[in-house]
Amino acid sequence: MSDTDTPNSEPSRARALLSTADMKLLRRALESHARGTEDREELAKINALHHRLGTYVPS
Repeated sequence: MSDTDTPNSEPSRARALLSTADMKLLRRALESHARGTEDREELAKINALHHRLGTYVPS
């Protein structure tokens, strides 16, 4: 194996998957879904996810 065959040791720079606007839209969608669900276990999961998204995009 020659020097030209060795892979680059540094990973490429990570890019954001979602924009700030996407995060706000997801939070609004979760709020809407939470209002329509009566399953307390699902509501707890929705609330936790909503809170985690809020740590990235403050209201």
